Amino acid sequence: MPHPTLRSLSHRPFPPPVTPWVMAMRWLDLALLHWPVPAAALQRLMPSGLEVEEHGGAAWLGIVPFRMTGVRVRCLPPLPGSGAFAELNVRTYVRHAGIPGVWFFSLDAASRTAVRAARWSFRLPYFDARMRCERHGDAVHYRSERVHRGALPARFAARWWPTAPHAQPHRDTLAHWLVERYALFAAASDGTLRVGHIHHEPWQLAPARVEIEECAMTRLLGLELAGPPPLAHDALPLQVVAWAPLRVAMQPPGRATESCSSSGAAP
Repeated sequence: MPHPTLRSLSHRPFPPPVTPWVMAMRWLDLALLHWPVPAAALQRLMPSGLEVEEHGGAAWLGIVPFRMTGVRVRCLPPLPGSGAFAELNVRTYVRHAGIPGVWFFSLDAASRTAVRAARWSFRLPYFDARMRCERHGDAVHYRSERVHRGALPARFAARWWPTAPHAQPHRDTLAHWLVERYALFAAASDGTLRVGHIHHEPWQLAPARVEIEECAMTRLLGLELAGPPPLAHDALPLQVVAWAPLRVAMQPPGRATESCSSSGAAP
């Protein structure tokens, strides 16, 4: 039996892999907070051959706090103590060989098992963090502090809530351009690029009001985010499946990835 999410494919910009997916999970209590930034400021941090995409004359930097539940390997139940945890991503939007995708500058998670598994399998810059995610009615209260050994400090604290009904974003809108992406890219230490594919049903988003107490998540990038995000969304939960990453030959990674590996962070 295919995963239920694979019954809906028409919204994708390209077909999913024909090979079996390897992981499943559920994303919930998720916010998408976005700031426009000069594309050149992010392009210099990319591996050669990976292009930062622009929309409306700017690149976009996203901070995405959420929770994951039901995290499991295909054909296995969730592992005790590692199947549910909070996560916080810093990301931008890229393209390679015609495929639109996501580039992660950092991923903080409140699961030592998940952090080490993702670092080993996907070569993603995951970090241990002390996190709290609580829902009070429609509002989500979220707090994260990076505690990864040897890593630069990073903290985030905010609360948000939707201000309108959730709906699927229309095509040709900025919201659709930001979220409807089904590939993630990561640089490996051997000078290759990895691409991992995911699938889920279309996003259901609502405009959100966000109150940020602290946002210090971009030190690895040398960027400061001024003021509240000009674009903020609350998202309904999603069931997600992911495939094993594949290697794409590339040049050695740029300064941002070198900064992650030179921080002395534990594997």
